[in-house]
Amino acid sequence: MTIAVLVIVPAIYFRATGWRPDPILDAAVFGAAILAAGFMLSWGAETAEGQISAGLILAVVAIITVLPEYAVDIYYAFRAGQAPQSEYVHYAAANMTGANRLLVGLAWPLLVLLHWWRTRGRSIPLTPVNSVEILFLLVPSLYAFTILLKDSISLVDTIVLVTIFAAYLWRVGSLQKVHEQEEDEEEVGLAAEIEKLPAGQQWALMGGLAILAAAVIFISAEPFAEAMVDSGRVLGINEFLLIQWLAPLASEAPAVTVAILFVLSNRAAAGLTTMISDKINQWTLLVGMLPLAMSVGAGSLMALPLDARQHEEFFLTAAQSLFGLALLLRLRLGLGGACALVVLFSAQVGFAFTFRDDEALTILTLTWLGWAYLALAAVIVAMNWKDLGQIVRTAVRPHQLLPTSQERGREARASE
Repeated sequence: MTIAVLVIVPAIYFRATGWRPDPILDAAVFGAAILAAGFMLSWGAETAEGQISAGLILAVVAIITVLPEYAVDIYYAFRAGQAPQSEYVHYAAANMTGANRLLVGLAWPLLVLLHWWRTRGRSIPLTPVNSVEILFLLVPSLYAFTILLKDSISLVDTIVLVTIFAAYLWRVGSLQKVHEQEEDEEEVGLAAEIEKLPAGQQWALMGGLAILAAAVIFISAEPFAEAMVDSGRVLGINEFLLIQWLAPLASEAPAVTVAILFVLSNRAAAGLTTMISDKINQWTLLVGMLPLAMSVGAGSLMALPLDARQHEEFFLTAAQSLFGLALLLRLRLGLGGACALVVLFSAQVGFAFTFRDDEALTILTLTWLGWAYLALAAVIVAMNWKDLGQIVRTAVRPHQLLPTSQERGREARASE
């Protein structure tokens, strides 16, 4: 925690004095501060989730946890509202699609590979209860194609996506009450150390971490976002690609680190579930907040437009989401699926940088990769159609299929 505080000090100094020595240094300083703040939020949220179950508190914890991921993107959308014809419109869409694709294409496979390295288990098994996460990721993934039909993300989409997220929180909150009747699992990492403190000190520390982290993210989002744009121009690198791939790394790192700690503590299913939940947050709240932020910036109701390039970026993101979901239909993510996710993700990043100066070829590549994801997803769904039906039935009535402590123990031993 001391290291995290020391990392944010330069950003506070830069912001207070207005000193901006160099775009690259600015991006590093403010990006490191957002990264440290994200870890603070993760530590506090992981501790809090072990003690609370009320739906309202769960919603607050969820929003706070994903704040680092949203701060930069919401700033770009806000600036896009102030200047609708500027590049900020593209930056907002780029950051959102990049963050979503990084999560599925890189973070999910990383957990599977770490699980295999540690236990030689060829897959991460999930439980029937995880059908809730799979269904609530399927719904916005399918809805995304309605956004593509009109080439814009409107305030109507905001209402729909936020409603999906609220329904997800309600369902998870109702399941939490059932889980409380079963054995509690210990937290990992720094959250485990916080739980050793008296209850009063725990809440004081969690509150302090949340307030400090939120303040740091608030003061760092604007200069970091602008420094990313300026750094691309200074380095001669396409700023669109920097914003799409580099900026989300800082915001995603804390959540991914928590998931990795779960895997390393022999709780791989908990780690993968965390990443699926994070994807739901991004695919609903993050997408839904963009037209709202743009409208605030413009001072009037606006939709975030998707031009030809952003249309294909969004299409590829939706297609990847469906492919990732197809891999989860058998309630596990195996080595083969993880390798497929990594290969396809590496291909899209490689093509993006290779064809960065040819817009037409880039768009064509995005289109074909998107159709490749959909074709593979269709094949897997056709092979596991009964599993999809079972997931829907379980998600609708999850309480009837919750595993008991003894069943979870047998599943764990079988996985080992």
